[in-house]
Amino acid sequence: MIISIEWVYIFLGLIAVCGSFYTFVDKKNPRRITSGLFYLLYGISLLLGSVIPPFFMGLLVLVMVAIVGAGGLKLGSYGEASREERIQNRNRLGHKLFIPALLIPILTVAGATGMKDVKIGELFIFDPKNITLVALGVATLIALIVGLWMTKSAPAVAVKESRRLLEAIGWAAVLPQMLATLGTIFNTAGVGSVVSNLVSQVIPTHSLFWVVFAYCIGMALFTMVMGNAFAAFPVMTAGIAVPLLIGQFGVDANHLAAIGMFAGYCGTLMTPMAANFNIVPAALLDLKDKNHVIRVQIPTALIILAVNIVLMYCFSL
Repeated sequence: MIISIEWVYIFLGLIAVCGSFYTFVDKKNPRRITSGLFYLLYGISLLLGSVIPPFFMGLLVLVMVAIVGAGGLKLGSYGEASREERIQNRNRLGHKLFIPALLIPILTVAGATGMKDVKIGELFIFDPKNITLVALGVATLIALIVGLWMTKSAPAVAVKESRRLLEAIGWAAVLPQMLATLGTIFNTAGVGSVVSNLVSQVIPTHSLFWVVFAYCIGMALFTMVMGNAFAAFPVMTAGIAVPLLIGQFGVDANHLAAIGMFAGYCGTLMTPMAANFNIVPAALLDLKDKNHVIRVQIPTALIILAVNIVLMYCFSL
């Protein structure tokens, strides 16, 4: 393929690495050296993750954990525009401000559907195994270029703003990758088999509805524990979906994966472990109650989870 998922990681890694240099020289950050080192290592993990041996990648992660554990992450100065400047820019651009944001989902869908089988010679333009993520990366880059053109800003502004947002999220930015890796480790360790045996003892496995119910509820609960549906997916799928739903009832794997992940996302809405989704917004909005976002989301999450169970059961018949 011409554009693979590795190019997306390289793009993200370059932004993180460049942003870390601004952190290193930010004298208003009381922990600028350790903070800069954390984001530099994070950027390197994205930039060179495919070539760094697993042992050394593990050491890199341990250094990042040590920095966070020792209180080495602090916020700095980001040279943000004043309120008057923001209002002036808003009035100048008006509703055009939404164009870059809307381009991302529109171009992602267009790329994932329209570029699926497009080739140049024998090579796919987009990586067919990760076409949605590749389309998202390309859409984001295009939206970034359009945004810079609209605002007449230099590319350095994008790096600085990316750094500001990344540091606002802090250590929680690495949770998706770390938890997805942890899910794979759990699956390799045989946690899926333990889950399968436990489910077989608790529910009637000859009933399609109860197996679907167990899988969707399990995805939500395990996501609440792990903080990420990507971590729950390999464990619950290996324990329930593959042997029972696919092997026993012949459920379509594509429908199962899509709805199963959606059920997991319901758990994401109800757990503080999903810090980048639930705790960070509370911090950015300066809410006194850090769990306020979670409490507001719980009714919606439970309704969507129930709908997912019904959908998966109907598609499985």
